[in-house]
Amino acid sequence: MTLKVLIRFTTALLFTLASLQSWSVIEYTDEQSETIIEMIEQLEQRHYAKLKYNNELSSQHLDAYIDSLDGSKMFFTAADVAEFEKYRTQLDNDARKGKLDAGFQIFSRFQDRLEARLESLIENLPAEIKAMDFTIDESYPLDIEDRVWAVDAKELDERWRKTIKNQVLSLRLADKEQDEIAPTLVKRYTNQLNRVEQYNSQDVFQIYANALTELYDPHTSYFSPRRSENFNINMSLSLEGIGAVLQREDEYTKVSRLVAKGPADKQGDLQPSDKIISVGQGTDGEMVDVIGWRLDEVVELIRGPKDSIVRLETIPAKSKSADTRKIITIVRNKVKLEEQSAQKEVLDIPVDGETMTVGVIDIPAFYIDFEAMRRGDKEYKSTTRDVKRLLDELVEDGVDGIVIDLRNNGGGSLQEANELTGLFIEYGPTVQIRHSSRRVWRDGKRLRTTYYEGPLVVLINRLSASASEIFAGAIQDYDRGLIVGDQSFGKGTVQTLIPLTEGQLKITESKFYRISGESTQHRGVVPDVAFPSIYDPEQIGESSLDHALNWDQINSVRHRRYQDLTTILPKVTDLFEHRSAKNPDFIYLEEQVELAQEVRAITELPLNQELRVAERESREGKALSIENKLRAAKGEELLASWDEHEDENAVDEGDESETDADATEEETEEVPDVLLTEAGNILIDTMLLKQRRYADSK
Repeated sequence: MTLKVLIRFTTALLFTLASLQSWSVIEYTDEQSETIIEMIEQLEQRHYAKLKYNNELSSQHLDAYIDSLDGSKMFFTAADVAEFEKYRTQLDNDARKGKLDAGFQIFSRFQDRLEARLESLIENLPAEIKAMDFTIDESYPLDIEDRVWAVDAKELDERWRKTIKNQVLSLRLADKEQDEIAPTLVKRYTNQLNRVEQYNSQDVFQIYANALTELYDPHTSYFSPRRSENFNINMSLSLEGIGAVLQREDEYTKVSRLVAKGPADKQGDLQPSDKIISVGQGTDGEMVDVIGWRLDEVVELIRGPKDSIVRLETIPAKSKSADTRKIITIVRNKVKLEEQSAQKEVLDIPVDGETMTVGVIDIPAFYIDFEAMRRGDKEYKSTTRDVKRLLDELVEDGVDGIVIDLRNNGGGSLQEANELTGLFIEYGPTVQIRHSSRRVWRDGKRLRTTYYEGPLVVLINRLSASASEIFAGAIQDYDRGLIVGDQSFGKGTVQTLIPLTEGQLKITESKFYRISGESTQHRGVVPDVAFPSIYDPEQIGESSLDHALNWDQINSVRHRRYQDLTTILPKVTDLFEHRSAKNPDFIYLEEQVELAQEVRAITELPLNQELRVAERESREGKALSIENKLRAAKGEELLASWDEHEDENAVDEGDESETDADATEEETEEVPDVLLTEAGNILIDTMLLKQRRYADSK
């Protein structure tokens, strides 16, 4: 089908639909009236923040709802928003009576604006694209946080003109054929228009309800019946897919985090903050553009049966614009408990002409097989049981110390976090939990038993969350070992599911506190020795989320301090900084972080193609310089261009990789993990400094 035929067909279809019936107005149901009353009651009585849904919160609710519909300020005008002002202090009073008229009327206006804009785009895109001049010096704004509402439709037209021009330029620079660009965008907006027709009262109510729940905290949310079903499938681990947690950001689907040892994590290419822009089924299925789709629709497309293939076209997180695209092929599967099991390895650390050994225990998640435990299986799997076995083996092998690797560990069983801490302390509390009633209870190791007393380091990063933070915080509070790496995620809240007349409410009811009295919420665990962060704290972590509960303190719990590491910490830090300053792998990491920060600082993109290409080439040139600096330090062959680096890292989808059994030792050798190695060095430094201090004191 030619482009002209496609446009004529689409336009004719739209006018036919318009002539047959006008867009139906969505109305709320009696069940939703009952649900909003129940939801407000639960939020006010059971949420940890103890917020009342009053005029102040009603005002915030209105702003949040408008923002959730039109956060980029591309549909509503200032006049529309001014008209909504009459609802500012009315939403709370109406909702308590089960009245949702304001929310549904605002949505109706949004739907009108959205449909009109999409119809206009579909009709005018080919001519608009044809008239574009990419030699003009103008720019597309990336930072729209402070954007004000457009005065009129003419100002909105200008915003859309630049938006479409940026999309066209991105497609051009992503090597899309010129004659395919207009059909691609026409199809994208036609799909979005079709989805507008499918909106129903559940969709509208969910958006409206979540605009309220998010004011309490980002982990409190309303699930419509459909989303409740999806949530329950996820919680039972029966969902087969890629093992990625997704979220909506503007018109994109963004990767929030990866499930440890899940298909995407093991494949290795998909990263947190990557944006998914299209999805294809199998090795050669059509790539379906998902920009502008609802999150649940994208999830449905990515989900699929075990052993089937899904292809994701992404915009990598390190790319500021959509000019860079990457297609990732993932084989769907379930996350298997045995693959999340703790694993061990041994690091050889050279020290003054000798070699010392450090045992490493990698813990991807805090897991426990509750079903096997309940049926009395003495060999049921759990984090603590597995780590105890590995720890005993490493001690028997004579390692000089232990590194617990919690990087990318998003948490899991609180029980396991407490019991794991018990392997490294003799006795005592490990966590405090304060309920919304302000009652505090404590959990920990209740019986005095033997424990590992040797040198200990815990390695964390920005994706270490929840149960990981409880363990790391306890080790730090007991002064049992050093915490190294990046500041952790900061997820220090506990959620409960409450059934409602229609759907469910996931509500934050409690908060975690360390035995020092400090919350793990928002701030997370701050390492004793900080490594360069490869993750953007403004994109990843509790502090990046709107309305996250604050960090605070409660009373500390009396506890033993096993040593005084503060006396040697300055020297440990000096040794680390001196060593890392000469380590080419560490220098490479730091320079990559600096380049990423430069990219994140960009606030606008040129719409002049020559300037846009020059900017991209400049970034690639800097990346190439960093890569070649590492290669030169290691005596490796330098790259002539960044394309050579891309070719080296490209995966040929037509070739099947050798299995581990068939690959040679040289082929399966992994690139050294510079952060893990440095954690091992710090452990040895700590041990030797303590030995010398004790020797000097005698």
